[in-house]
Amino acid sequence: MKKRIAIFASGSGSNAQKIMEHFKYSNLAEVALVLSNNPEAYVLQRADNFEIPSHVFDKKTFYETEEIIDILKRLEIDLVVLAGFLWLVPQNLLKAFPNKIINIHPALLPKYGGKGMYGDTVHKTVLAAGDEEHGITIHFVNENFDEGEIIHQAKFKIEAEDTLEVIKFKGQQLEHQYFPKIIENLLKKYN
Repeated sequence: MKKRIAIFASGSGSNAQKIMEHFKYSNLAEVALVLSNNPEAYVLQRADNFEIPSHVFDKKTFYETEEIIDILKRLEIDLVVLAGFLWLVPQNLLKAFPNKIINIHPALLPKYGGKGMYGDTVHKTVLAAGDEEHGITIHFVNENFDEGEIIHQAKFKIEAEDTLEVIKFKGQQLEHQYFPKIIENLLKKYN
């Protein structure tokens, strides 16, 4: 039986799209559901384009009920993937899916992680610090922002003339290259 992936995203969903493309004809796994805390998120349109069901939820549902866990269990989800999802995962969801929730972060953790460190904020901080390299981290999710066990990191050199847009682009290229493959490798290890 195919492994089943649920993707959580809050925004555009370019990583979610790469994952949907990667597993569209896969014998190993399929994206079974896309969830978002933002009813305006473009990721919902991307899911619709792939004929993948989606579900929108609010803060109260996420933090004060078991509704999301019930949906994931009912769909027999094997792996939860956070792809640009900006809320901290609650304890009950972590307990329901131990070592089965992963995230991608646009920096080389443990640098530039934590609450509020996402998107352009991360890249601007890296540029301001004058770092010579930057990259991405794929990691397991725990009860703290960006502190779970690291699964994979990929890096690139920051050139003197690189602008915010350039380093953002370089980082996104790495995300799109590695995230679907790392997900596939993880799923191969699950029984």
